[in-house]
Amino acid sequence: MTPARLWYAFARSLVIGFCRLYWRVTVTGKEHVPATGPFILAPVHRSNVDFAIVAAVTRRRMRYLAKDSIWKFGLGRVWESLGAIPVVRGTPDRDAMRALEETLRAGEPVVMFPEGTRQRGPDVQPLFDGPAYVASRARVPIVPVGIGGSERAMPKGSKMIRPVKIHLVVGEPIWPEAREEGARVPRRAVAELTATLKERVQVLFDDAQRTVGLLD
Repeated sequence: MTPARLWYAFARSLVIGFCRLYWRVTVTGKEHVPATGPFILAPVHRSNVDFAIVAAVTRRRMRYLAKDSIWKFGLGRVWESLGAIPVVRGTPDRDAMRALEETLRAGEPVVMFPEGTRQRGPDVQPLFDGPAYVASRARVPIVPVGIGGSERAMPKGSKMIRPVKIHLVVGEPIWPEAREEGARVPRRAVAELTATLKERVQVLFDDAQRTVGLLD
């Protein structure tokens, strides 16, 4: 195991240990996470703690696509050592897309929040096409994830974390439309994959919310 992977494994063990003690984090559907090879993990996004919590779905090192602003607090090297990939929000960041594709080609999984920034409420908001586009270009599956309870743990705008129950539900991988090597990715295929992802994430989000008592 490389030093980078050892460091990630150590940091993950500390983070997940805290999550299980403080938020009683549980996960169903871990069997849907590929044991080998690249994939895109696509969780619903309701809280800043989602970044830490989703590491519970697999022991494999995952690379996170993260907003570039977190590099402005003097912790850039820490995030980079854990595998974070900076992206400039609100722009077609070609450098970030290139880094994502290189990471996937190297066989590593990446985490992309398809809603973009944190949202509120029980409904999955319109998704960005980024995950579907990258998955289609790299020809890798998207693994959708619903997270129930994280919005109560740390709502958008809050600086405090609360000790509430959090549950994650991992769905079956969604494969992009097959295409020939080097062929251009049709916009239609990206739009359809994004629509499918939104439907799946909503189902998983509802299931996770129901598990923690937030839906009947």
